[in-house]
Amino acid sequence: MKIGKDLVTGLDRYVTSWKSTDDPAPGEYVDLVDSHGYPQMLLFRNSSIVFSSGPWNGLAFTSSPSNKPTLYYTFEYVINQQEIFYKYELKNDSMPTRVVLKPDGVIEQLIWIEKSHSWLLYLTAQLDNCDRFALCGPYAICNINNSPPCDCLRGFEPRYPQDSTADWSTGCVRRTTLECNQDGFLEFSGIKIPDSRNSWYNETMNLEDCKKMCLADCNCTAYSDLDVRNGGSGCLLWFGELIDIREFSQNDQNLYVRVAASELDKTRRRKRLALIVVMSAVVATFILSFLAWFSIKRRKRRRGSEIQNDDIELPLFDLVTVTSATENFSSANVIGEGGFGPVYKGILPSGQGIAVKRLSKYSGQGIQELKNEIVLISKLQHRNLVKLLGCCLEGEERMLIYEFMPNASLDYFIFDPSRKAPLAWKNRFEITMGISRGLLYLHQDSRLRIIHRDLKTNNILLDSDMNAKISDFGLAKVFGADQVEGKTKRVIGTYGYMSPEYAVDGKYSVKSDVFSIGVIILEIVSGKRNRKFRHLDHHHNLLGHAWLLWTEGKALELMDECLKEPFSESQVLRCIQVGLLCVQKLPEDRPTMASVVFWLGNEGLFLPQPKQPGFFIERNSMESTESTDKVCVSNSASITVLEPR
Repeated sequence: MKIGKDLVTGLDRYVTSWKSTDDPAPGEYVDLVDSHGYPQMLLFRNSSIVFSSGPWNGLAFTSSPSNKPTLYYTFEYVINQQEIFYKYELKNDSMPTRVVLKPDGVIEQLIWIEKSHSWLLYLTAQLDNCDRFALCGPYAICNINNSPPCDCLRGFEPRYPQDSTADWSTGCVRRTTLECNQDGFLEFSGIKIPDSRNSWYNETMNLEDCKKMCLADCNCTAYSDLDVRNGGSGCLLWFGELIDIREFSQNDQNLYVRVAASELDKTRRRKRLALIVVMSAVVATFILSFLAWFSIKRRKRRRGSEIQNDDIELPLFDLVTVTSATENFSSANVIGEGGFGPVYKGILPSGQGIAVKRLSKYSGQGIQELKNEIVLISKLQHRNLVKLLGCCLEGEERMLIYEFMPNASLDYFIFDPSRKAPLAWKNRFEITMGISRGLLYLHQDSRLRIIHRDLKTNNILLDSDMNAKISDFGLAKVFGADQVEGKTKRVIGTYGYMSPEYAVDGKYSVKSDVFSIGVIILEIVSGKRNRKFRHLDHHHNLLGHAWLLWTEGKALELMDECLKEPFSESQVLRCIQVGLLCVQKLPEDRPTMASVVFWLGNEGLFLPQPKQPGFFIERNSMESTESTDKVCVSNSASITVLEPR
């Protein structure tokens, strides 16, 4: 696929969305190469920018959280006097791929899986709310794990501090006025490089000359390498305000932002203080390290065996068996990719299908999450929990072996127009009951009291009979008999399914999981994602929309429009009511899972009236104006990291 601009003829090659999934007329969204300043990919909704790829750094666009090459295709970005274009080419022609710009503006990359004869979502460009263009305003940075997600760059402060808890559209201003020749630069790493429409670039300069050129021009606000390959080369200068910056821990391109000399002095003082603290810690650590040496050496020897302790009741698979089952971990057998690493489909010599979850050395998770998942699932047995068959712990390999789920995950069905149509209400209700029973078992009936902490449609797997099974216990926590609540400074999970108290304060309990299942129930009924929900009459998420319909006596309008077969209205209404009871703002107002299962499974019961749901706040609408005519290349597709199957 090739998108770009012919500088000789002036013609654009771009992608446009359909008007709807059923109407191929041009829609509101257009994805194209913008040639102002240093070229970048921009996604427009009519004439408003809603997403920017960021500049190309030689390996990838800076909106990508990783510069590592993919298994299936190569990227190329070309800028010369004749044309500017971006394209990708398949590494393996036997695995077709396509890019689709969906009617809702999401850009998706899909690959064709021959064995299942279906398209599989491989990547999505827009990862989360921080990908909304210029969400945090000038000189601010977005971190989706913070609440609120916006904060000022070092050396800057909110333009209007009184609005900084909710509205960041005005961004930040300098704490100290620039003095031109007396200024310096602060270094920022692990970020998406700012919008480059007001920039200048040179491919041959080095970074030091780039710095001198920026310092000599009082209007220059930042500089960076143009290309990060081979130690960095080229020069990219920004003029004017810096916008559309977000944090990415794996991005290799550093940004140097102009600040007053006094701000550099403050930074140096902080570094000196930090150095004193570090040196003191080093001395103390040196003393303790000798005492701990034998313990550390012992732990290294037991790296594999520390997982194989008496608390684990699982068989061990040898590496040869797993390698053979997955055809030497063939890329054609990859069925998912999560924070843990790739997931492979395999077939044992007995003919049994397996899913192999292989810990990657680049994984965001590690040995502790692996051990956590093994210890927990080895002690859990329930028809609505995915079955862990064993593990492989040979050499440096760390793998979990699960039963294979031929129908993938719940989100694979209910959010896809072509797949959810055959999913009748009877199936959806049974899936809802299955998830509820599985969660009740975790909270109350298992040998351990488990808080899942990452319950979402991606982690609900479906077997050949469409029975729901809860999976992925890497983030789960075990509670003692008398423990009611836990708290963490490291909030990990999925926005849209997190309860307010966990997302904001790091507090988790059984009621956190109850909130998550409430979101899932409403998504099952409506066939729509909570976080991506859009409505013409308001800007609430799915929870807010369901609440409005409930208070207006129109709750049945929440039902997925593709559900045409006969169904029990009272059963649907009961599911909606239970879902709303589960997502109430305060944890103490939410029911226990015992109540949820009882209410869902029994007709004619009197249920409490739900109170206002969590996150009942209208989101800012995206301004839309008239669209401009463009030349279209194709109409299809979006880019997201897959969860394990």
